[in-house]
Amino acid sequence: MVRETNRHFKFDWITIFLFFLLVGFGWLNILSASHNGATINYLDFSQPFGKQLVFIFLTFGLIILLLAIDAKFYERFSSLIYIISMLSLVGLFIFGKNVNGATSWYAIGGMTLQPSEFAKAATALAVAKYISDLNTNINSFKDQLQTFLIIIIPALLVLLQNDTGSTIVYGAFFFVLYREGLPKYYLTIGLSIIILSVLSLKFGYIITSLIAIILIVVYHFLNKKKIRIYQSILISIAAIAISFGVKFFYQSILQPHQQDRISLWLRLEKDPQKLEKMKQTFAYNLNESEKAISSGGFSGKGFMEGTRTTGKFVPEQHTDYIFSTVGEEWGFLGSAFVVIVFVLLLLRILHLAELQKSQFSRVYGYGVASIIFIHFLVNIGMVMGLIPTIGIPLPLFSYGGSGLWAFTILIFIFIKLDSNRINEW
Repeated sequence: MVRETNRHFKFDWITIFLFFLLVGFGWLNILSASHNGATINYLDFSQPFGKQLVFIFLTFGLIILLLAIDAKFYERFSSLIYIISMLSLVGLFIFGKNVNGATSWYAIGGMTLQPSEFAKAATALAVAKYISDLNTNINSFKDQLQTFLIIIIPALLVLLQNDTGSTIVYGAFFFVLYREGLPKYYLTIGLSIIILSVLSLKFGYIITSLIAIILIVVYHFLNKKKIRIYQSILISIAAIAISFGVKFFYQSILQPHQQDRISLWLRLEKDPQKLEKMKQTFAYNLNESEKAISSGGFSGKGFMEGTRTTGKFVPEQHTDYIFSTVGEEWGFLGSAFVVIVFVLLLLRILHLAELQKSQFSRVYGYGVASIIFIHFLVNIGMVMGLIPTIGIPLPLFSYGGSGLWAFTILIFIFIKLDSNRINEW
């Protein structure tokens, strides 16, 4: 009886510890970023830190539920979970609430729920189910196409809701597919498109096309046995089409505020007056975030001692820009600590994924790590000005019940799947 009871508590406690470490430290920074400077009432549920405390409390019940459900349930009903999740995204076009230009929330009483956050876990389950049912690497074009379709459907639905940040996250599944045998030329194609797009915007599509053609010709003569003349011609035509297509996409598809953010990032605007106006309008958050981080120095100003944080210089600091609070009040040491904990969590999940005997569990584990990695990379890169401003939260750290619960579901489903491996006798 004792032996049977102990089996129920055999989970990967390292992952669980890292999870709560990030949640706890995140709440401290939400508290610092959202309190009004007066005497703090920790149970003030009208403030973000009070609401987040409720979300964290409810998370314990969610964790117990996720771990109590049989692990086989998640694999058996993954397709149904995916379908329900997609229907919840479609429902936003009818019943959704528009917040900051994005129709991504359901208003339920006095709170809002963002289904796109939960769709990431549903997609990870669906991808894991499809690939594990193949019981082989995804080598055939048909299998690749169907896998891409599973990922593209939620990405398009989210994009149509004007939530670009959440759309980008679905690119994380490329790492999952690459691990499961996706041919390397997809990586080459993806990187080439990114490089051509950036160069086309920065230097113009004509110059970029000429550079691309020259490089292709040089590569052709250096590798005659690997690439034929018609292949070189087709690649050149594709490069030109991408370069010209980027211009059309940038000028005709992207909205003005998205154009301005990219323009600021690549320094495309030449008019000093317009550039300054754009900085004041679209780069204000970023500029204040960078000032807050740089003012923290090596060891920071101390908890709740950040002048730019307490002065509310950074708008929405408790959400997407929460890392600037860490930089100002905890300094380089605190920032490095957060980065290290995230890296440890990612490495731990990947390590556990490789130990799985079930392909479904392994693929899902890689999906979990990839989604967290993209969120982490994009958010910190955005806050530090390394990439364009994109509305995407820092996992387990930023304020928000939907985000916290979605990442809890994402992680603890994997912990439950991993427990099957631990509990095998």
